[in-house]
Amino acid sequence: MQRAETLNLKAFKPNLVNYFLPFGIIALVAMLVLPLPVALLDTFFVLNITLSLLILMVALHTQRPLDFSSFPNLLLIATVLRLGLNVASTRIVLKDGHTGPDAAGQVI
Repeated sequence: MQRAETLNLKAFKPNLVNYFLPFGIIALVAMLVLPLPVALLDTFFVLNITLSLLILMVALHTQRPLDFSSFPNLLLIATVLRLGLNVASTRIVLKDGHTGPDAAGQVI
């Protein structure tokens, strides 16, 4: 603990949190604009479902409403992430769906 105080690592912690939101927004816009590989899209779907289940379990196990006061913010972030995933998957289906009956079956 003394070493952390001598290095003054606590001063860097707020800066990392403040930089996470802009990078997340840039990543979401990139996901909307750039085509994603199918494997990466599947991974994002799994992470989104896991995040949704985690939010649901935490919301069900809170005793008081103020224990989970960040629920509206997390719900907004999860909804925007799911919207981005829907746009990315729709783009893949529309881009590769005309190549034959099996093309969209590998994506969906």
